[in-house]
Amino acid sequence: MNFTFTEDQELIRAMVREFAQAEIAPRSAHLDETGEFPADTMQRLAELDLTGMPYPQIYGGAAADYVSYAIVIEEISRACSSTGVILAVHTLAGIPIYQFGTEEQKQLWLPKLIGYQALGAFAITEPAAGSDAGSLQTTAVPAGDSYILNGTKTFITNGAEAGIFIVMALTKTGIGTKGISAFIVEKGTPGFTIGKHERKMGIRGSSTTELIFANCRIPSANRIGKEGDGFKIAMAALDGGRISISAQSTGIAQACLDEAIAYSKERVQFNRPISSNQAIQWMLAEMAADISAGRLLTYKAAYLKQIGKPFTMEAAMAKLFASQMAVRCATKAVQIHGGYGYIKDFKVERLYRDARILEIYEGTSEVQKMVIAGNLLR
Repeated sequence: MNFTFTEDQELIRAMVREFAQAEIAPRSAHLDETGEFPADTMQRLAELDLTGMPYPQIYGGAAADYVSYAIVIEEISRACSSTGVILAVHTLAGIPIYQFGTEEQKQLWLPKLIGYQALGAFAITEPAAGSDAGSLQTTAVPAGDSYILNGTKTFITNGAEAGIFIVMALTKTGIGTKGISAFIVEKGTPGFTIGKHERKMGIRGSSTTELIFANCRIPSANRIGKEGDGFKIAMAALDGGRISISAQSTGIAQACLDEAIAYSKERVQFNRPISSNQAIQWMLAEMAADISAGRLLTYKAAYLKQIGKPFTMEAAMAKLFASQMAVRCATKAVQIHGGYGYIKDFKVERLYRDARILEIYEGTSEVQKMVIAGNLLR
């Protein structure tokens, strides 16, 4: 087995790390404080060919391998948790079109996403349907050469800023997930409005909103796959998305370790740096071991996806472990900072808040355990 990155992957890591630390990290506190969307940063990521990394060049993509994509998400998230998830969800929005769309849909929609002519969003969650996708209530009723959408989505990342939405809705009720279909909906479509903007604990630079569909008419040509394929399409997209959230978790955890090491060397108590205390050293050692394990799980899942092998269970394992690991590292980083870790002037306070959502979005930790157990017992 080869545990080293290729020369190209190392070059990508070096390039993205330099950019992220120089241009993204200095703005991360401002985004957290104001909730401002980093529009100019996303445009710069597009200019660097990072908004369509895993997609073929024929659609404008970078044709990069999935490990390289995970590297990019880790490095950007290390600098700014919000920017990391914005890019991750934007990339996720293209997966249903690329894997299940017609050639016409790919040629029409993928260049817009890849070239960042429009930000992407993925809409499955509803007020009564979080982990239980079978409880969706948004409907899509055929009407000639169109569908009429009615319903509400909630907790939609990129909601306020996106121009292209992948929306899951029921085309047949009473049969659970088998009645779900997938649709492409553009911002500005009559009957489609952005609802409540959520005020969040962390990841505050990314917009999280409701989507409201009230007799929203979309062309039948905007349906992805067949009627009833929506759940399969959503799960395939989320499998890949879980790898990106694992990479985000690893980046946030690495930032926690970076801050903890630096502070422990500077903070003097009892006439010596606290880094000389065994209690602090053990916390740092545990954080480093945790991060290494999370990183290996993440890149193993990314590699399996890259070579076309089954990776559903491995993606769930990576997401489960890395998200919980990031929360542990954030907790330790705050503890090492002591009282200062609870103050907004110090980065670890923000990292602690940012890390908490990792165990919830893109499938809760409990859902990941269900996925893993289901694969073990089938």
